Amino acid sequence: MRSSGRDRVLVIMAKAPRPGAVKTRLAPDLSPEAVTDFYCCLLEDTLALARSLRDVEVAIMCPSADVFELQQLAGNQASVVAQTGEGLAAGLTSVFARFTKGQHRVIAFNSDSPHLPRSVLEGAFETLAAHDVVAGPTHDGGYYLVGAKASYPTLFANDGMGTSSAMERLLSRARALNLSVAIATTFYDIDVADDLARLAKELLLTPERAPRTARWLKDRELSVARLRPATGKL
Repeated sequence: MRSSGRDRVLVIMAKAPRPGAVKTRLAPDLSPEAVTDFYCCLLEDTLALARSLRDVEVAIMCPSADVFELQQLAGNQASVVAQTGEGLAAGLTSVFARFTKGQHRVIAFNSDSPHLPRSVLEGAFETLAAHDVVAGPTHDGGYYLVGAKASYPTLFANDGMGTSSAMERLLSRARALNLSVAIATTFYDIDVADDLARLAKELLLTPERAPRTARWLKDRELSVARLRPATGKL
């Protein structure tokens, strides 16, 4: 693991790759075992993306029951830290409570957007030099990253997490706290078959963006044609 002492920390929000526990909205289109394998590829590529950033400490935040399995998966690529409390809101609160001490710039990043351009993460860190909070919205109303230099316990409330209003509610809470917020590039994560179809199409052309995931898709011939048609969500 890279040495600490830097002022930039990237924390990946993750779960242990167990059948039925990750990427559950892909279950109608893939078997539980296939979903788990796919999630492992996403997480491994996300770790590689995080490690490609210079002068950034990399960590994984997860439920306490998942620490051992994720330590096995991450090896020496990242420290693995147990969150306090249950659910994503508690996990995000734990990230900033633990890592923002000493005015570190901290970004919490999801584990299913390894195809995000590295420049977006670099830009988010730079943005934090002049703003209290940075957030990266997804096309479905959520967010794939959120960053801050301090801990704001009320910034992440349980209401709206994982819904189409998550980003809107985050911004509303930030305004209530009088925080300056910068918005990163809108992107997409992998939640449903439409997202998977889009990813398969993109990685067919540029597999280097997420090589493990691209190999997994290619090996199983998961093309756009084999997944249900896009609904216009993207």
